[in-house]
Amino acid sequence: MNLALWIVTGVLAAAYFFGGGGKLVLSKQKIAATGHSAAWTEDWSAGGIKAIGVLEMLGALGLVLPAVLDIAPVLVPIAAIGLMIIMIGAAIVRFRRQEFKLMVVDFVYLALLAFVLWGRLVAEPFTG
Repeated sequence: MNLALWIVTGVLAAAYFFGGGGKLVLSKQKIAATGHSAAWTEDWSAGGIKAIGVLEMLGALGLVLPAVLDIAPVLVPIAAIGLMIIMIGAAIVRFRRQEFKLMVVDFVYLALLAFVLWGRLVAEPFTG
């Protein structure tokens, strides 16, 4: 179980770190030009998109660093909760935009984050 949690956590951390980094370094127009799945950027200011990127990168670091460094590993489930809040917001935006097929991806991320949350609180907590 611990190995599965580490794998899922690592994949999520990479996805959020690089996805958030892209939001941070690319302009709103370049993000929107990446395809239909980025149409949500029409509803957000450039600063709002950058803020989401920063929060995603911080969440990604929070999923991994506290456990790896063994400094306040209780922050791992808290980071998972924070990223779940972001994904709930993403699903709401997709719902409002009637992008129902793209909501499936949001729900997959939510399920994986819920697995990490449950795993690190119940199944394999980092406590002694």
